[in-house]
Order: sequence, then C-alpha cells, then structure tokens
Amino acid sequence: MTARPDIHDRLAASLKAARRSKGLSLDAVAKLSGVSRSMVSQIERGESSPTVATLWNLTQALHVDFAGLLEGRAAPGVEVVRADAVPMIAGRGTGLRIRILSPAEDAGSHEVYELVFAAGGALVSDPHGPGCREHLTVLEGALAVTSGGEEARLGPGDVARYAADRPHAIRAEAPARAVLVVQNS
Repeated sequence: MTARPDIHDRLAASLKAARRSKGLSLDAVAKLSGVSRSMVSQIERGESSPTVATLWNLTQALHVDFAGLLEGRAAPGVEVVRADAVPMIAGRGTGLRIRILSPAEDAGSHEVYELVFAAGGALVSDPHGPGCREHLTVLEGALAVTSGGEEARLGPGDVARYAADRPHAIRAEAPARAVLVVQNS
C-alpha cells in the first residue's frame, strides 16, 4: 500500500479552513455547492479524491481561490468585495438604489442592505415571512418608516426596529441614506 499523497492533506485542510472561516456547516456548503454533505465531509477528512468539477463547485460556493486550495494556502482572514463589485438593485421610478452588503449565503436569514434614496424615494414592501424584523439605521437625511398602522420619523443616527411580517414602507422626502438589516426568524 502506498502512502497517500500530501495533496490530499493540503486540500482537506484548506477546504475545512475555508468553510470554517465563513462560519458554514457541512450542510450549508453542500446546499451552496451541489456537492453532497457526505462527499464534502470525506474530502475534508482526506478520504476522497474529488473531481475537478467537484472542487470547482466547492471553491465557487466558498468564494475561495481554486489554485490556492491545491497549493495549501490558508483561506484569507479578510474577504474584501470592492465597491464596484457589490451587487446593486436600482428600482425603476422608486427613487431608490439598493446595495446588497451581505453574502449570498445569508439570503433568507440575515440580510444587510445600503439604501440610497432620491427625494421622494420609497421602499414599499409586502409582508415578509412570519416573525421577520427589520432594523433601519439612518446615516444621512431623514426617513419615515411605517409598519402596519404605525409610523415613525427618523434622522441621522436614529435606529428603528419593526415587524416586517406585515405591510411596511420606508420613505424619503429629501435625499437620504440608510443601512437596513432584515432578520428572518
């Protein structure tokens, strides 16, 4: 019996470190990559030799460098997404630009957005899932927030926390900027 190549150990350690640095479970990586949980576990333990396609799916799900995994480089401690690469949604006719600040794998659980309102801009939302809450922090300007039948007016530095499992809206009379955290239960 021949000794297992060192590349298996380096790959196993690199994948495990990348997964842990992102705070992801084996199940989460499996869901994001399309690679079964058991296969991810076997690869991390060095018990399986993944195909190039499997490795590619894992590196894309973990947002890590394919070559770096094979070279045994550690997962970066600081992940940087440059301003021009941050996903953005520009609402037609709403006077609102939304930058998506949270990673894709957090969608549906904990989402973070930067909201940039033009004068008269609004974000009007249907109810989200049961127990969903939003946390809005005004950075510049002033905003009016409604949730259900209640309304609050906010200025710079103010924070509003409200139920988002009912109709709700954020409106700006003048230009404003805020950070919105959506927390699903």
